Amino acid sequence: MSREIWNARYAERELIWSAEPNELLVTRTERLAPGRALDIGAGEGRNALWLAERGWQVTAVDFSDVAIAKGREAAHHRGVEVEWIIADLQTYVPTERSFDLVIEFYIHIPEPWRPQIWRRAADAVAEGGTLLIVGHDVSNLEGGHGGPQNPAALFAPQDVVGAIEGLDVLEAEQVVRDVDGQIAIDALVLARRGVNRL
Repeated sequence: MSREIWNARYAERELIWSAEPNELLVTRTERLAPGRALDIGAGEGRNALWLAERGWQVTAVDFSDVAIAKGREAAHHRGVEVEWIIADLQTYVPTERSFDLVIEFYIHIPEPWRPQIWRRAADAVAEGGTLLIVGHDVSNLEGGHGGPQNPAALFAPQDVVGAIEGLDVLEAEQVVRDVDGQIAIDALVLARRGVNRL
């Protein structure tokens, strides 16, 4: 979807998504020592804000200036600092090996750009750092509820694994979650860059 469509969607109401962080972010990162974090496709910033409240130095990137404005306002009200960047993920290139945690949740970018974005995300992970990518699994179209109905916006965990060379994959799986009493199927990949690994 275009920037204009997302801006219109974010302008519809106070929050499109929950103000609470994604549960998979909490369970996969709550024991990590705070450092520098990059939230790719941050939207209104719920995950970035949660990380900042836990002492992370967070950079949040999204192409919707409406979403970023909401994130800035929420950060101000919550008393946390986040670096907000308005950028198109198809052209945004984060600094390599500079983040202790890189997250990407539910970005709706189809092929052929998605693998390139995953590679850039992996390249941004510092030694000893963690990459967490979560999105709507391809099986959700037939077996789950909600999410994009365009198959080009869906992926499987192995699609991500094939694009993130240089990292040790800790988890690559489908995750089932409850959405209003129905199931949704997500793809999750958790990986880490080994210390002194080139």
